[in-house]
Amino acid sequence: MSEIITTKQQELGKIIEQYSEGEGVFKTAIPSLYFMRLSNTSESSHGVYKPSFCMVVQGAKEVWLGQDRFRYSPSDYLVSSVHLPVITQVTEATPDVPYLGLRLEFSSSQVLKVLNDSELRELPKENSKRAMFVSHIESSLMDAVIRLAHLLDNPNDIPVLAPLYTEEIIYRVLQGKNGNILRGIVMGESAIHQIRDVIEHIVNRYDRSFRIEELAELANMSVSSFHRHFKEVTALSPIQFQKQMRLQEARRLLLTESLDATDVAYRVGYESTSQFSREYSRMFGFPPILDIKRLKA
Repeated sequence: MSEIITTKQQELGKIIEQYSEGEGVFKTAIPSLYFMRLSNTSESSHGVYKPSFCMVVQGAKEVWLGQDRFRYSPSDYLVSSVHLPVITQVTEATPDVPYLGLRLEFSSSQVLKVLNDSELRELPKENSKRAMFVSHIESSLMDAVIRLAHLLDNPNDIPVLAPLYTEEIIYRVLQGKNGNILRGIVMGESAIHQIRDVIEHIVNRYDRSFRIEELAELANMSVSSFHRHFKEVTALSPIQFQKQMRLQEARRLLLTESLDATDVAYRVGYESTSQFSREYSRMFGFPPILDIKRLKA
């Protein structure tokens, strides 16, 4: 990592420290911008990444998408182009040198606006179909992130300038080595664009049953082609994707609402409570009630 990038990382780290009170994830005054600070490495944690730009400013992190592992450190950034169920783990953090990171969520309409305002509209070559990627961070992208973060010092500027700086960050990502992946998500007749529509369909209706033939028709593909392309984009089959979305939501409901496991199972789409408990245990390592007691302890 160059000395220039290192200096900029230190500047950004000071901003994150300033606006992070204690340990954990912190929502900032800028819509869709989150800071994270941890003084120790973490256990593996299940979650769902929305379309987002993520940076490690200090320390290191791993993200698992299916069987794929994405490792990134202060010289890198990670982008999730669609909703993706993942497993994350902070692998480098100490009380003296805590893990510092940020996440900026964005929408496909923001990406499309940047493309429409730029000369980056040509259809991408599909050399990679995964909807998640890690790239080396460039100085121009770092500058845009720092400009956005510094708006926290001037809250009155946020409504006007935060959208502009967010678009600049998206623009720099689109210019980067893997920008074609993000570009393919929002435009063209690429397979990744067609699969995005199906992902949004499942995310919005995860509690409902579906037939693979219906999803394939939505993607305008044959069933076999749809299966192949869906797994290329998400590293999961459609059934695995839906199952992980259901179980992630079930865990959230058990943690945050006064519901028992049976109520939660039905709410997220299970017809069999025993199947729900079995699949929950397989994913999280404990049956629902024990898992929640452990997390709340």
